[in-house]
Amino acid sequence: MNPLIQLKEGVSLLTWHRVAADSLAPHELRTLHQFVRLGKKPPKRDVRALRFAKYAEKLAAPPASVNWSKFVRSWPMLANDRLGDCTCAAYLHMIQAWRAANGALFFPTDDQAIAMYEAVGGYVPGNPETDEGANEIDVLNYCRQTGVDAHKILAYVAVNPQNPTEVRQAINLFGGIYVGLAMPLAWQGRTTWDAPSDGMLARFTRAMFGQSPSWQPGSWGGHAVPVLDYDEGTLTPITWGSAAYRITSEGFAQFCDEAYAIVTPDFIGPKGVDPQGFDLAQLQKDLAEVSS
Repeated sequence: MNPLIQLKEGVSLLTWHRVAADSLAPHELRTLHQFVRLGKKPPKRDVRALRFAKYAEKLAAPPASVNWSKFVRSWPMLANDRLGDCTCAAYLHMIQAWRAANGALFFPTDDQAIAMYEAVGGYVPGNPETDEGANEIDVLNYCRQTGVDAHKILAYVAVNPQNPTEVRQAINLFGGIYVGLAMPLAWQGRTTWDAPSDGMLARFTRAMFGQSPSWQPGSWGGHAVPVLDYDEGTLTPITWGSAAYRITSEGFAQFCDEAYAIVTPDFIGPKGVDPQGFDLAQLQKDLAEVSS
């Protein structure tokens, strides 16, 4: 029997995953991960992209932990169980979190995710050959120029995934970051996504035989997620209708190949209040210069 149809007493695996991914056994997660979709294309570098480091250098140290996902009760799948539209689903989940942090509701739909995927990724419904994923930069530019309904962004800045302080400052100030992961096959069947072991035996094995193919960045594929929370050792992505996953700091630094902080009225509020300590006016001036 198809494991997606019956996993636990007739409950769909995907339905169960939305409710309690952290309770699935490893073999159940591996089954799930064979059916859910990824869909992020390799990073498209934009030489005009602003760098968050320019603004972060004068900021105070970020707090020890941040939790923006706590305001959202449930996360819809947004068609990412059947289409490679993760880049669009991730952005819609960010709107959901931003609005919730301001006490407002936003319920993204599969139709919105698919419409974005058509516009940005060239997907044609009913034609699986066009289901080829999309670039995060293309999604961000679409959201700045066109947006989803009334939800448009003002700007975005590139965040250095290898700088933990910068990553945490951006999550804290902007209500999360829009992240691209070069997913290794080793992450299949896990809810905690880590880096390869650095123990003595592991180092010896790598020295003798090289890195295991399952740990090669992107060996599973590219995936887009919003990262909304962090604590001392992990970050929380939202993916496949679940907030149960965690990425260790080491895993994030090694397998995140792009990350962006987004400036949007959905988070800074209807009065245009600047995020704490962030020079929004300067960012908008810089954006105008590189967009001209």
